[in-house]
Amino acid sequence: MAEKGARRVTAMSSLFMHLRSRFGDRSVIPFTALLLASRVHCCAERGFCSATSDEVAKARLADEARKKYGNLAPTIFSKVIDKSIPADIIYEDDKCLAFRDISPQAPVHFLVIPRTPIPRISAAHDDEAELLGHLLIVAKNVAKKEGLLEGYRVVINDGKLGAQSVYHLHIHVLGGRQMTWPPG
Repeated sequence: MAEKGARRVTAMSSLFMHLRSRFGDRSVIPFTALLLASRVHCCAERGFCSATSDEVAKARLADEARKKYGNLAPTIFSKVIDKSIPADIIYEDDKCLAFRDISPQAPVHFLVIPRTPIPRISAAHDDEAELLGHLLIVAKNVAKKEGLLEGYRVVINDGKLGAQSVYHLHIHVLGGRQMTWPPG
């Protein structure tokens, strides 16, 4: 067990060094490290490390980071919006954009995000009703363009208990297969 802990510490140290070399000493490092570092697992049999895709754990970490650091660091979605990281963007206008999820949970899985960084649906103000409606209309139109004529699922995760892992409002649209209920 101690050996496993030592491998995890080594993996986290490597991750921190990589992030620091890439981003310098900016606030993005603690935020990113909180999101990833405690989820890094080593696989001795295969000799590599990877981050888990446990959305609930990522949501807890993102919530802790948000509480501890505020919204100092840009989210991954703000980097998609400003095109500082690549994304498969399938729709874009002056209010929002839609892009394919990097870890799809269905044959078709895309996200619709506002350009305005609303942290979560429960934080949206009443005067943003037009924007929120626009996001849903875009989701509908892109779903049609993607061939989801028989139906699809629309999901908005909100906060830690809702398994929100990125604090920038986003709508998941999933389709191309039969969805089950309850979703989890």
